[in-house]
Amino acid sequence: MSNFTLSDLEAIVARRALAAPEESWTAKLFAAGQNKAAKKLGEEAVEAVIAAISGDRKNLTDEAADLLYHLLVVLKIADIPLSAVMAVLEARTGQSGLTEKASRPA
Repeated sequence: MSNFTLSDLEAIVARRALAAPEESWTAKLFAAGQNKAAKKLGEEAVEAVIAAISGDRKNLTDEAADLLYHLLVVLKIADIPLSAVMAVLEARTGQSGLTEKASRPA
């Protein structure tokens, strides 16, 4: 079993963002800006939903990987560390998901 983590991927995204856009897809997304990166994130989310609905486990696994990667790119462009997202998730685990959702502004 691999010990590869989202933190590892976050570090790879940060390194590859510094490359020349013609050498790295990550650098190309960074050069294109947040709108392009967010659009790719949305496309991957839709593809993951389609794979989930169709019951295609292999494709869902692949699309989930693409989704996580593109999410980390969007977060990096926005200068939001993964640790900030994890802190929000950790705080939310202290209560029922239904209670937490009900506490959000409408």
